[in-house]
Parts: sequence; C-alpha cells; structure tokens
Amino acid sequence: MGKPALGARAHVPSLTIARADACAIPFVMATARTAGFEPFVGRWNEAQHRAALADGRHVYFIGRDGTEPIGFVIVRDRGSPERVTLIKRMAVCRPGLGHGRALLAQVVDVMFKETNAWRVWLGVFPENGRARRAYEAVGFMAEGVARGSAFFGGVHRDELVMALLRPEWEEKRPRP
Repeated sequence: MGKPALGARAHVPSLTIARADACAIPFVMATARTAGFEPFVGRWNEAQHRAALADGRHVYFIGRDGTEPIGFVIVRDRGSPERVTLIKRMAVCRPGLGHGRALLAQVVDVMFKETNAWRVWLGVFPENGRARRAYEAVGFMAEGVARGSAFFGGVHRDELVMALLRPEWEEKRPRP
C-alpha cells in the first residue's frame, strides 16, 4: 500500500494510546526533532524529560498505530484541583496522515473520562496552521493570543490559546 496523496487523511482504526515512562524519552526526543518541526515543537533534553516525568505534574502518552509508535502527547496538570489540564506538547512522526488529530482526540477523551477536568487547553504558534486545523477538528476553540508567552528558540513568541471545555466535549461525543 503506497503513501496517501498529499492532503489525504488516513483512517486510523488501530490507534491506541498508553501512558509512557522514561523508556519513551528517546522516541519523544527523536519525534520532537523531526526535520521541519524546529519552528513549532519544543525540544527538551533527556534531563528535562526525566524531571517532568518525576514531578507528578506531567503525564506522557504514546500513540501507536498497531505496534508502530506514531506520536506523543505530554500533558501537564492532569487531575489538578483547578480542573484545568494543559496539553504541553505533542508531535507525530509523519504529519498530514490524520495521526495527530486521532492521537489528540484520544488523549482528550482520557482527560475528560478519567479526571474531573473542566477545561483542556493548549497554546499553538499562530503561524502553525496545520496544528491549528487539527486542534479545531478535535473541538478546540481559539480564545485569543497570549502575547510573548512562549520563550522559544531564545525569543519570546506569541501563542494562540485554544481550549475545549467539558460541556463542548460532551456535546460532540457519540451517544450510546
């Protein structure tokens, strides 16, 4: 089976997610360093990932299509008392196949099903149209620009804040 045409979306029926531990750090680091991701995806070193996994605030998820890892999501403040959870970072190995959208949708489902989260939010660089479209497809709505909120690549950059609230997620869920 060949590669899908540009712009085509692969159906990902076998996509699964699982919480990850320190064994996933090499995969996460390699995926974040995919060529072309430099302007959009943050890059922690191994020590930063280990610290995040140990701090009790971060949870890592790895998405798999069958047995192949296809991407990761780092969540911060899962189950926080404020009921607000941040999608800190995510990336997929091969963008444009629908994997990011499917991966994010599953992680969001876990956040709302397994915690009492009221709000799941993220920041995206405004010029990252591909990511924004994926987030919107999952149900995230743009709320505004946080000026200079990301210190990225040695400079302060604006972030578009997007969020999905529990009632919006519940409304989009298929009814049994």
